[in-house]
Amino acid sequence: MPLPSSTKVPEAIVQLQEQLDQWRSTQKGRIKLPESFWQAAVNLAKQYGVFRTAHPLRLDYMRLKKRLGTSADPGGGLSRAAFVELRSRPAEVQECVIEFTSAGRATLRIQWKSTVPPDWAGLLRAWREVEG
Repeated sequence: MPLPSSTKVPEAIVQLQEQLDQWRSTQKGRIKLPESFWQAAVNLAKQYGVFRTAHPLRLDYMRLKKRLGTSADPGGGLSRAAFVELRSRPAEVQECVIEFTSAGRATLRIQWKSTVPPDWAGLLRAWREVEG
């Protein structure tokens, strides 16, 4: 299934796609993809996301996701945030804005209007599970 026409494939992915197509055209039958192609795809997936990388390259989504997981976080746990900013406001103000930005540049922004503080860790954990 092709990507929607409004979604432009990044030039770096197009270049790797051309290299892969050339390599595939020289192969007979099903041959294991060289590690250098997988590593290039992992690097692109870190920047553009797994689906956006795997689809135009005709790579197995789950294999790429698994490789990305092991290269991005060798410890096996959640990766640490590079930056966390918590802004406190005076107690009489009953509104806050929560904004999370993932490594893939997806952003979640929540405007909270309540006297009860949100479960910051729970919100972040739920979003990471859906995004990841």
